[in-house]
Amino acid sequence: MFDHIEPAPRDPILGLSESFREDPNPKKINLSVGVYQDATGKTPILESVRQAGKLVLERQKSMSYLPIPGSPAYASAVQRLMFGDGHEAVTSNRAATSHTPGGTGALRVAGDLIHQQFPKATVWFTQPTWPNHPQIFAAAGVPTKSFPYFDAKTNRLAFGEALAAIEKMPAGDVILLHGCCHNPTGIDPTPDEWKKLADAVYGRGLLPLLDFAYQGFADGILEDASGLLAFARPGAELMVCSSFSKNFGLYCERVGALTIVAKDQKAADTVQSQVKAVIRANYSNPPAHGAELVTTVLSDAELRKQWEKEVAQMRDRINGMRELLVKTLQAKGVPGDYSFITRQRGMFSFSGLTPPQVEALRKKYAIYIVGSGRINVAGITEQNVGPLCEAIAEVVK
Repeated sequence: MFDHIEPAPRDPILGLSESFREDPNPKKINLSVGVYQDATGKTPILESVRQAGKLVLERQKSMSYLPIPGSPAYASAVQRLMFGDGHEAVTSNRAATSHTPGGTGALRVAGDLIHQQFPKATVWFTQPTWPNHPQIFAAAGVPTKSFPYFDAKTNRLAFGEALAAIEKMPAGDVILLHGCCHNPTGIDPTPDEWKKLADAVYGRGLLPLLDFAYQGFADGILEDASGLLAFARPGAELMVCSSFSKNFGLYCERVGALTIVAKDQKAADTVQSQVKAVIRANYSNPPAHGAELVTTVLSDAELRKQWEKEVAQMRDRINGMRELLVKTLQAKGVPGDYSFITRQRGMFSFSGLTPPQVEALRKKYAIYIVGSGRINVAGITEQNVGPLCEAIAEVVK
């Protein structure tokens, strides 16, 4: 029965990590997969998370199933983190949150919900977007299209083109936006641009879906929610897919959430019942441990303070590597102006490297970068930035 099955192509991002692990070159550098690394090239366990883990083990009394949408305490903590204390969407009980296996799980649940409840809807992606977005929604049976977002000539947001495209989208469609730290470009709208985008989206009768995977990695915990808050207007509808892989370092725990914000509590309860049906048919209910870690950190004043400090340290290191990368590229004589890299936010930079240059970096220098030229800046260290920029200089020249 299996003889006719052909091997699937490797994932464009995770497949590179597989190739990296198999590469015997001792000087190899991995700038592909979106995982934070510290100055030594390791992915650390945050001390706030380590302390929370001890508390969770001490307090745990059962390993029974969680409810289908997960722990109510986790849902409350997620909402407070995203919207802030006392936000109308939370106090009016028109926000309903479900714990999902990572942000990817949240996107898939959202995709299944859209397929079932909005069968005529198309999901619109920014061009470019995270490479896994199209796969997730295709697997859910949802048609997708793209709209302009990135101006390659100026390395800036194509804001006018994006607004013009939104004005032509059919009412009832879904538009997927990156809440902050756009992946792969690192380019986010300003607070004023977020407001104008929200005006256009709601004016056109679209449903916004925010992929909010990097809160705290751009400018700050509260600052990074400016896009979300621009859409979270009284009575407005939206969906948010959040993740705690990056800002809590909980990559292997797969901790995410899907939050539905409806016009009122009754509508939120109704939509949540359909979300629960989707989850039940998919993974039934979520794993507990990672969500307990998040809930414990966010609910303990001292741990929350320590966690925010650690997030700031990660953010500062990434921004520092951006500046160091630009200075080293200049010092190594790489042709072109790369100052735009310091304006980008989050772990990723759309470097401008072409697919042939990316291939040459991999084959000649064992430097692994996504084919689009996206670089994980968090994978750069003071030790590897020199060899990296020397190699870039060679392939660009």
